[in-house]
Order: sequence, then structure tokens, then C-alpha cells
Amino acid sequence: MKRPGQVALLRLAQTDLTPGKLRPVLLLRRASSRFDDWLVCMVTSRLHQAEPDLDEPILPTDPDFADTGLKAPSVARLSRLAVVEGATLAGALGAVAPARLDRMRLRLAHWIVHESSPS
Repeated sequence: MKRPGQVALLRLAQTDLTPGKLRPVLLLRRASSRFDDWLVCMVTSRLHQAEPDLDEPILPTDPDFADTGLKAPSVARLSRLAVVEGATLAGALGAVAPARLDRMRLRLAHWIVHESSPS
């Protein structure tokens, strides 16, 4: 059963839209009350891709790291969102702690509301 905070696998297309590999995503919330659609953010082990003050590092020293099912230090990319049909999720690895999920949702909401002026 899918739930917010879960780390799942999704086959993400490449930027040229060719099929990609299964990659981890974090389920942020169900996007529809009528359909099995989920707002997800991509998860990567490429720590250097983190957007400062937005993306969430998930590190082996974090209390919930073992529960996530991730194998390496990672970043939940709140700067890389998608809405996907639940049936496209290939399985669950684990989950982040509820406090982490709440913190991430608040950070994302703050980022959306406090858009900076274009240069």
C-alpha cells in the first residue's frame, strides 16, 4: 500500500524521453482524491546536485536512514517534482520518518510561496 513518506522505485525517462532505469522517488502526498496519482520528488546519490535550502540530504548518520532502504547517501530533490500514476511505481524500498516528511513539505510550501524575483 502506497503512503506519503515512502521511498519507491519508478522508471524515469531520460531527458530525450528514452526509457530510463528504475530510480528511487519519495512520495510526498497523494495528488488526487479520485485517482491514484502521487506527487513525488526524485532521489539521487549525486549529492552535488542538491539545490541549497530546498533539497533534503538523507545521510547514513540520520536516525531514519536505515528505514529508507537507500544504499548510499542521497538527496531528495524537492526541486525535481512529478505527478505519477501509482501503478507506475515498481515497489517500495522503505520510508522517511514522519518528522522529515513534514519538514520537507513545509520547506517546499515556503519555497513556492516565497518565490524570488526574476533577475
